[in-house]
Amino acid sequence: MIKRKYLTILKEKWILLLLILNAFVVFGQASVKPLFENGNAAYNEGDYKKAVSLYQQTLNTGQHSAALYFNLGNAYYRLNKVAESIYYYEKAKQLAPDDDDIQINSAFAQNMTIDSIEPLPKSQLAVIQNQLFSLWSLEAWSKVTLVLIWIFTLLFLGYLFLGTPRLKRSFFFLSLLSLVFFSGSLGITFSIDQQDKNTEYAILFSKKTDIWSEPNQRGEIEFNLHEGTKVQLLDVLDEWQKIRIANGSEGWVKNATLRSLNN
Repeated sequence: MIKRKYLTILKEKWILLLLILNAFVVFGQASVKPLFENGNAAYNEGDYKKAVSLYQQTLNTGQHSAALYFNLGNAYYRLNKVAESIYYYEKAKQLAPDDDDIQINSAFAQNMTIDSIEPLPKSQLAVIQNQLFSLWSLEAWSKVTLVLIWIFTLLFLGYLFLGTPRLKRSFFFLSLLSLVFFSGSLGITFSIDQQDKNTEYAILFSKKTDIWSEPNQRGEIEFNLHEGTKVQLLDVLDEWQKIRIANGSEGWVKNATLRSLNN
């Protein structure tokens, strides 16, 4: 009797704790929404500094979305902050790569940069691969892969346990087909994951940076870069970082202010 009463009290405490935690979550979500809406209101009123502040406060709560990054990029663009606007447009493109508004505004921001870099032409195979990889996000490809393995499992079980020869042939053929799609989806998911892990891009925030041929100042200055330029990070050696730009040129920068897009 005492044990049952103790379990009842313990259960009630757990329920109360869950209700309190749920209330905190709901309150937190409700408190974030006005920050974003107030930021939009400040932007519409032309108070872009206030809009940036409110959007940054929203980010600090752990909220991340294409719309939030897009609005931050717009606000910084209005303030003529080149690097900041490009950085947040790039963050928005990561979450919504097919959004036309983000692409257009990002192109406007790119026109504010000093450096004009022509990207290397891509092979037909690379173009097809990029189109395939960009169909869905890594998370979406992972879900597709999971669904396909479940479909394969169910179809193969149907082949094993259904007695009709005609049905067995149908289930066997469909299970093989789903296995082929699963293998392709798994390969794409793995490739995207490895690409994300091994490739790091950043936006240059330094006004002007010399690019050296070696990680020391005894080498030659190959070229200069200015704020807002997107670079790929290749290596780090003390205060030096090796970078590559869109046209394939590489070099070392010292103590440059680079903000990674992978964070």
